[in-house]
Amino acid sequence: MKIILDVENTTTKRDGKLHLDPFEPGNSLTLVGVLDWLEYDSEIFVFDHAEKKITDDDSNKKLQAILDKTELLIGHNLQYDLQWLWACGFKYNGPIFDTMLGDYVLQRGQKGSVSLENCAIRYNLDMKKSDTLKDYFRRGYQTDEIPLDDLSKYLHQDLVVTKSLYWRLMEEYDKPEAQSLVKVRDITNDVCKTLTRMYMNGFKIDRQALQEVRKDFEQELTDIERRLQQQVRELMGDTPINLNSPEQVSQVIYSRILLDKKKWAVVFDDVESKDEFKQTVKDNSAMMVKTKAYICRACNGKGKIHKKKKDGTPFAKPNRCQECDTRGYTLTKLRHMAGLGFFPPSKSWVSANGFSTSKGSLDNLINIAKAKDMKTAETFLTDLKRQSAVSSYLSAFVDGIDHYTKEDGFLHVSLTQHVTATGRFSGRNPNMQNMPRGGTFPVKKVFVSRWEGGEILEADFAQLEFRTAAYLSQDKVAMKEIEDGFDVHSYTARVISDAGEPTTRQEAKAHTFAPLYGATGFGRTNAEATYYKQFTEKYEGIALWHTELAKEAVSTGKISTPSGREFAFPKVKRLPNGKVTYFTQIKNFPVQSFATADIVPLILMDIDKRLDNYRSCVVNTVHDSIVVDVHPEEIDDVLNIIKETNNSMTDLINNNFDITLNVPLVLEAKLGNNWLDMQEVI
Repeated sequence: MKIILDVENTTTKRDGKLHLDPFEPGNSLTLVGVLDWLEYDSEIFVFDHAEKKITDDDSNKKLQAILDKTELLIGHNLQYDLQWLWACGFKYNGPIFDTMLGDYVLQRGQKGSVSLENCAIRYNLDMKKSDTLKDYFRRGYQTDEIPLDDLSKYLHQDLVVTKSLYWRLMEEYDKPEAQSLVKVRDITNDVCKTLTRMYMNGFKIDRQALQEVRKDFEQELTDIERRLQQQVRELMGDTPINLNSPEQVSQVIYSRILLDKKKWAVVFDDVESKDEFKQTVKDNSAMMVKTKAYICRACNGKGKIHKKKKDGTPFAKPNRCQECDTRGYTLTKLRHMAGLGFFPPSKSWVSANGFSTSKGSLDNLINIAKAKDMKTAETFLTDLKRQSAVSSYLSAFVDGIDHYTKEDGFLHVSLTQHVTATGRFSGRNPNMQNMPRGGTFPVKKVFVSRWEGGEILEADFAQLEFRTAAYLSQDKVAMKEIEDGFDVHSYTARVISDAGEPTTRQEAKAHTFAPLYGATGFGRTNAEATYYKQFTEKYEGIALWHTELAKEAVSTGKISTPSGREFAFPKVKRLPNGKVTYFTQIKNFPVQSFATADIVPLILMDIDKRLDNYRSCVVNTVHDSIVVDVHPEEIDDVLNIIKETNNSMTDLINNNFDITLNVPLVLEAKLGNNWLDMQEVI
């Protein structure tokens, strides 16, 4: 039997953030609706509603009996529904078909909205969406307070639309041009259940360690901001600069102030040549000069003045001083240029508030400063970049982990499969996929084992994306290096060092595989640019493969991966100069997708299945690593599971994707009492 299922539950708003999950105290399951795929009338199970409270387990038994007979569970965003079912004690581990994921795969990387309402519109389904529930929510009703009849009708409607959507999707998958996507769809649905189990497991958080990390970051941020303010004073004179304002930071870096912000957004529209770009910048911005502050004579430094009435007595309330605009001082321009004096290299660096201050732009400018021995600029930009990073770590990770960790000390890692264009996972509440690579990120030490004496194991693929690129391109040099165990990072460091810039292996890692994703020597130091040039010369097979991918995209409007996953490029074209638009994405998508959207999920499922009868469990996956909370009595067993996965990995990939993978993939493993302090064990 096939059934369509959907749930309705209460929600909690805490500290301005909405919590929908079953682990939030106060949240409860309100309704569960099921609809047989051959029927129209749905069955609504009531669990916790103001009009009806469950007093016996008849509904539980009846719903479980339906699930026991279900051969295919259909729903829209089933990961969410399964979380609630499993949290409430219901059991289902059979096949699923998530219509949200089914539509996502068919979109071929175009990233259209996959909400039920938008899917209904996209497939011309009859969905008479009522705003009744929205009206109740606007009036402050909680889900379990909405009249049961209205809530049940809403739930029934969603079930009917989901059923119609399922049929339309199956029609699409039956078409010849979508046959390659069927396997991707099925594996994506299987992974959904694995991610749900991982979410249910949760990752234990050491709250004391978290507060220590917060304290360290806050102190570092204070120190950086103190240094930056001093540097700004030296660069700008007495001109006030708010380091949280991209516009004002742009003024410091590029030494230019916009003449007319309203026109700024459009004056570059028709600019094509570099000379034209430079002239447009000069015509629409003015060079900033240093300033010196003097106490305002009009208000004597108070920023406010007391105007007098006709009789000579002052008004009770002071007025702002127009002479200094309440600042208490006036600025006198000096004859020296303010700021660092960088000139933006191209039109792509133009932003709404001036010129780019993004991380990528700062990296390029730091490289330029190093190449030209601009010590002041290098120091300021490095501090500015670090300030942004630490601020982000505090808000995204420390605050995020603190807020979303439940009362029992567990953070339930939530991953989605429908957000990125490549198919790789995306995270939320907080987004663990944005965690910096490498083993030095201090936030990792707050993640610990739930078991007394337990350990955290991280199984990490060795050079997964490079090995994937070697396989996809069949580059002989890359394949030989992998076979021989050649240390590519040391090679990168040697090339850059020999070109005149001593570099460590760790520093070189940032450059080693960057050309795979479209990075070039632009904005790099001369030594770094040397490596980027050598990469293309050394790996001729990869460069040729990139060219063939571009040809395929131009001729067919799409590219594909060995898994059958496809990426559409409806607007791709070859320019008169021979270059192909979207070339960076064309190079990036196959490698990133096959590696982290196909191979990693497949291995994640394999490890999860092997742990089925153990207390140890998968608790997270980030980038190309899989994290396991290991029970102290099962350490040897889990290590053996990783070794077994290594031995069978090639066959597993070949069998699932019907390919012959002739490049070895390797899982390395580290073990420790937290996610940071770990030792290599495999």
